[in-house]
Amino acid sequence: MIIIILAVSEIIFKKRYIMKYLILTVTAFSLLLASCGGNDKSTVQSTSDTAQLAKATDKPTAATTMNNPAIESEKIINQIVLTGNDRMQYSDTLFKVKAGEKVTLKMTNIGKMPKNSMGHNFVLLKAGTDITNFAGEAMKARDNDYIPISLKDAVIAHTKLIGPGESDEITFIIKDEGYYDFICSFPGHYGSMRGKIIVE
Repeated sequence: MIIIILAVSEIIFKKRYIMKYLILTVTAFSLLLASCGGNDKSTVQSTSDTAQLAKATDKPTAATTMNNPAIESEKIINQIVLTGNDRMQYSDTLFKVKAGEKVTLKMTNIGKMPKNSMGHNFVLLKAGTDITNFAGEAMKARDNDYIPISLKDAVIAHTKLIGPGESDEITFIIKDEGYYDFICSFPGHYGSMRGKIIVE
């Protein structure tokens, strides 16, 4: 009889322990879901790092540029202001310029992370350049601001690699009409830091 009572007591104790564990687990999971959902301010902040980042969401993205009638409303410019941040984002991903005219581009790194771990640049590539191949070669060119010498003929223009708070300004001319890719060639950045310049 004593053995049976002890066995039942042990089962009850284990059930209480399991119930407490389940309640704690469900509570923690609920808190996690609450912190991830809704109108979280961090989501809003991620799209307001620069004044232009919000503007970029109102226009066609680089990924949907080809054959998109909305690009007709994009204004032709000859002065580009671009920023890069610690979330590996450009402030804009689509520009339209005039063929044969001089374009000035100012690139600023608005992030806080050190240059050796989160440096940014702007690299404008010739039409038809294999971006993945270029980025793979760029990873090996740390001493040249991640601009591979072996593929220098694929580059129309580029800024230097810049760290937090730094800027660089360049000018370039694109002679032929078409679509031209630009990327940040810092290792691992080209997947999210890329865009297009449309030349008319």
